[in-house]
Amino acid sequence: MDKHMKGSTRREFIQTSSATLVGLGVARVRRRAQAVETFDVSEKSIRDLQAAMIAGQVTSEKLVELYLARIAAYDRAGPRLNSVIFINPNAAAAARALDEERKSRGIRGPLHGIPVLLKDNFETRDMPTTGGSLALRGVVPTRDAFQVTKLRLAGAVLLGKVNLHELALGLTGVSSFGGQTLNPYDVTRTPGGSSGGSGAAAAACLAAFTMGTDTSGSIRIPSSHNCLVGLRPSAGLSSRAGIIPFGHTQDTGGPMARSVEDIALILDATVGYDPADPTTQASSGRIPRTYTTALKEGTLKSARIGVLAEFLGTAPEDQEVATVVRSAIEEMKARGAAAVDVVIPELAKLVTSANLLTQELKVYLGDYLKAAGGYATSIEEMLETGLHSSSLQGILDVANGTAADYLSGEDYKGRLAARETLAKAVTGAMESERLDAIVYPTIRRIAPIIGGAQPGSNAALSANSGLPAITVPCGFTPGGFPVGIELIGRPFAEATLLALAYHYERATRHRRPPAMTPVSVEPVSGGVTLEVTATGAIPASNVPYQAVARFTFHEPTRRLGYDVRLRGTQDDVGGVYLHRRSTRQNGGVAYILAKLAAPQISGAVTLTEAEAADLKAGKFYVAVLSRVSPRLNARADLVF
Repeated sequence: MDKHMKGSTRREFIQTSSATLVGLGVARVRRRAQAVETFDVSEKSIRDLQAAMIAGQVTSEKLVELYLARIAAYDRAGPRLNSVIFINPNAAAAARALDEERKSRGIRGPLHGIPVLLKDNFETRDMPTTGGSLALRGVVPTRDAFQVTKLRLAGAVLLGKVNLHELALGLTGVSSFGGQTLNPYDVTRTPGGSSGGSGAAAAACLAAFTMGTDTSGSIRIPSSHNCLVGLRPSAGLSSRAGIIPFGHTQDTGGPMARSVEDIALILDATVGYDPADPTTQASSGRIPRTYTTALKEGTLKSARIGVLAEFLGTAPEDQEVATVVRSAIEEMKARGAAAVDVVIPELAKLVTSANLLTQELKVYLGDYLKAAGGYATSIEEMLETGLHSSSLQGILDVANGTAADYLSGEDYKGRLAARETLAKAVTGAMESERLDAIVYPTIRRIAPIIGGAQPGSNAALSANSGLPAITVPCGFTPGGFPVGIELIGRPFAEATLLALAYHYERATRHRRPPAMTPVSVEPVSGGVTLEVTATGAIPASNVPYQAVARFTFHEPTRRLGYDVRLRGTQDDVGGVYLHRRSTRQNGGVAYILAKLAAPQISGAVTLTEAEAADLKAGKFYVAVLSRVSPRLNARADLVF
């Protein structure tokens, strides 16, 4: 029977059946309705969700409702993960339309009706694309990113956008627009970055899967820190068109999910040639009909795995992760894999010489800001206005100091050539040892406490060579923090990496959901108190409101309590922010005290040692931003 006829034929049968059969049909409908009400989306794979929709146990529209309920329960309340920064108001309508299409025409494929959350540096024509930056607040692009277009065509429901380390420029998941995202496995720690919101949201099952980007670990590090599978595709496999640029040479977008099979299904939908991204020409003839055909148990039995001992690390702080990864290698060997040590001569030097992490930033991000029509049209203007996270101060200063003609110089050409040299060194080592993949820790350290820096990344090997890499959960540290093992392969060998990761995943089942412990915020008692009135700004701005703010700083704990009362037209207020200056009159956002106006805004934050020193040095100020423009504000310096 033709699949498009099944629905109408079944309806005709019910209409012409006897009273007994009608009664049975009604009972069946009631059971299905009850199943929909009790359907649990947690830890469900794409295959699970699709099977449930095919069986009538749930609809896409109901899935949207259920995921939004989880966002309310765990992202807005409970542990307050703060990963989702925008909900698509059209999500339910889109899901409803896909449900109707399912009934009338059948399904488009595995992603039909499946809700996804996008990192907020993927352009979307019907939602803001901010990159997590106040400089791009409210900017809605005119078109979708290529991969977003492909997801829509595949029938995925765009549930919303998630936070990121602002403009993808860091590893700890904080932004001036979205604030700090928390790690669901330990809410005192960061989720990784820059796709930290994608990692936390996928781990907490706030969507079926998420999309991230990776310039130097930004998919793989948060995947490791959130017990996920994450894939950085080969250079040229996935289009970068419509992704806010960090650096075109190393930028890529890719999937983050709770299983290898889900990664394969998402990859099927998002790869392919895009005339807007010439690098994708290299993928011609190298993409299988479906990556799922590679997913077979037993692939490790005939595999040869290279162990890059150099990337296990030698510092004492590296050892808890290294121990888990060594155990993972033993698990691979127990499933039949041959593991051999591999040495790549002068590897550290090769990786460094091929680095293009900041060198392209001023030109490509600058061009994007100029064209976007936001509130800062260059990196210099971002620095002058303070419309950025204070965590970006260093990297923006470095990028801003890059020579205007750098991309036409010899150093740039040398780095591009070094990328080819690095790729040949890695693939040469694989050829000489007949390896299917090389393995090492995705990152050698667990995520830092909120406010700390993230050391220990091994991500540059794939990013600086253009070779594909996948991270898969491989266990937990004694303290219960997830660890990922990374497999790097030859160009366009995604199928091989997926096959190896799939067998390992199925054999070990290391993925487990987070407990998501709620955050308890203790009030600040004792300390020095300061009361300020926020009025004028730099440059001067005339806004119809003021704010009286009381701050209490307890130096032994570095806790800063705040109580802010707004005066004037509160409807004009677009948020209350605590800024930290460096060498300019304005500085980046250190903490978001409120994203919306309220009669009373109170709470407390814990400063880092460096922030506490700057607070005592008078480098902090409170700013109440206007809804009209974040460049309009009332502000007051904090001088204790």
